[in-house]
Amino acid sequence: MTDPAFASDWRDLVRYSGPGPTPSVLVDEPDLRVLVAGLEPGGRIPPHAERRAVYHALEGEGVMRLDGAELPFRAGAIVVAPDGATRGFEAVTRLAFLAVRVGPEPESAA
Repeated sequence: MTDPAFASDWRDLVRYSGPGPTPSVLVDEPDLRVLVAGLEPGGRIPPHAERRAVYHALEGEGVMRLDGAELPFRAGAIVVAPDGATRGFEAVTRLAFLAVRVGPEPESAA
C-alpha cells in the first residue's frame, strides 16, 4: 500500500523556474507520479510522449500542446492526456500546475 501524501497548500510546494520546471514530487512510484510544478513567463516543457496523466492548472496562464492541438491552460483548467500522447507547455504568465501520471512509464525507443 502507498504511504499517504499530504500538502496543506500547493503554494508551499511550487518552485517557479525557467526555462523549464523544477517539480516538487509528492508521490514517485512505478505506476503513479504526483507533482506540482511552476514555470516563469516564457518557460516551457518541450513536447514529449508520456503516460496517461491528469493536469490541473493551479494559477496563471499558458498553452498546453496535446498531440498537436493548442489548448488554453489557465487557473482551473483540467486536461486528461491519453497514454502515449505528446504534450508540452508554455507559460504566458507565471504558471503553476498539478500533474498526476498513472500507469507504467512509456518504453524508450531502442
